[in-house]
Amino acid sequence: MLQTNLKHITTEQEFRDTLKNNEQVMVCCGRMGPMCIPVYGVMEELEGEYGNVAFRDMEFDGPIGHLIRTLPECSSFRGLPFTVYFKNGKVVKATSSIQTRDQVTGILDQHFSVKQHGHKHL
Repeated sequence: MLQTNLKHITTEQEFRDTLKNNEQVMVCCGRMGPMCIPVYGVMEELEGEYGNVAFRDMEFDGPIGHLIRTLPECSSFRGLPFTVYFKNGKVVKATSSIQTRDQVTGILDQHFSVKQHGHKHL
């Protein structure tokens, strides 16, 4: 289990239900490593600002990590984590390796209908 404050996806059914029950989903599939931890931190910060996005994590080496690892959008990825953005159950963007807050918010703002809560980013 990943040590984050995000909701964890641990079964294939949870993965399917998350995509089915949430129009906009960001899944970070990784380990507790130096490239992954900052991305989880950004996601934890953004949960309060992007209330219409479901932020989830998933263990890269866990029993269901293949659901992200084998996506066509991730086929050329080498660095962890694999971060995938889903809208209406379809992949709209996928990134690998470390991402900054600005990179993540740029993707969220470009691909998702953004209904921000709390403070706007400066």
